[in-house]
Amino acid sequence: MPEGKVRETMQKIQTELTYAAEQIQRTLKDGILLNTQGEKFNSMVIGWGHMGILWNLPTFIVYVRQSRYTRDVLDRTGEFSISAPVQGGLSPEVFRICGTQSGRDVDKAAAAHLTLVEPEVIRTPGILEYPLTLECRVLYRQDQVPDGMPEEIRRRFYAGGENESDFHTAYIGQIEKAYIIREK
Repeated sequence: MPEGKVRETMQKIQTELTYAAEQIQRTLKDGILLNTQGEKFNSMVIGWGHMGILWNLPTFIVYVRQSRYTRDVLDRTGEFSISAPVQGGLSPEVFRICGTQSGRDVDKAAAAHLTLVEPEVIRTPGILEYPLTLECRVLYRQDQVPDGMPEEIRRRFYAGGENESDFHTAYIGQIEKAYIIREK
């Protein structure tokens, strides 16, 4: 590929990722969707994540509790997609279904009336209703080390009830593709 074309392609990718990062930063605190595709599609609301550059690669980092079905699928498939709204936020119904029910027991796409869209690079679909899409391949995973975190964080997020010792695993995904799904 000629040098001018390479530079143009890199600028386009940078523009797409910059837009995606800004939009995800605005909506993440209210919830976006982490999608996996094993034997079936699964989607989970997340409120924690990071988008940036690691090892000179565009990456998105997700955190998944070790007890979650999503973790099992991520460990088997090594890929995920992120779906975020471009306006507004997640509907209350989608938030309730994808934020409280397990993909082990529920077909979340059907229950939440999500329209799945074929991915461009990986096997995990995007979602038409939440069209800002990142397709990611897992580069690295790391279980949290409880002794390495401040005691106040452990008490706040990991003490008592169902979260007792249900720590997170961080999945660093290389962003293979970033785009907005358009209705055809």
